[in-house]
Amino acid sequence: MPALDQAIAAAVPLLHEHCRDAWVVIGSAAAALAGANVEVGDLDLLTSVDDAEGLIALWHERLDGVYEPAAGDRFRSRFARFRFPGMPVEVMGGLELRETAGWQPIRVDEIVHVNCAGIPVPIPAAAEQIHILERFGRPKDLQRAELLRAL
Repeated sequence: MPALDQAIAAAVPLLHEHCRDAWVVIGSAAAALAGANVEVGDLDLLTSVDDAEGLIALWHERLDGVYEPAAGDRFRSRFARFRFPGMPVEVMGGLELRETAGWQPIRVDEIVHVNCAGIPVPIPAAAEQIHILERFGRPKDLQRAELLRAL
């Protein structure tokens, strides 16, 4: 996946350098890095709110100030989308999902590292990815969960 590799090569070393808290790649990029055959349209990053603020300051020249994320009624975070080589990078600081019990934080307890272009990239373990995707519940998420389950 050359586009994903490009985005990782451009963004991830900066995350290792500048983020103070744990962060992890989620969404389609994480599923692809785990081995699932999925289309990847952007590099989704789950960070702390503080690190999201720091990245917004660091990458202000790359900021896509026009983009509005879909399903804003179900998700909330300190969100920003940035233009990077290969594909956009989306930062979600303190991501929460609206569920029947109200707003619930998305947490990743088990992180594994995969090597991409010689760079260690943290992703949720497969079982964690499946759990998160099932919680998100959108058709594309459920499809990714099934592809991960089949690995």
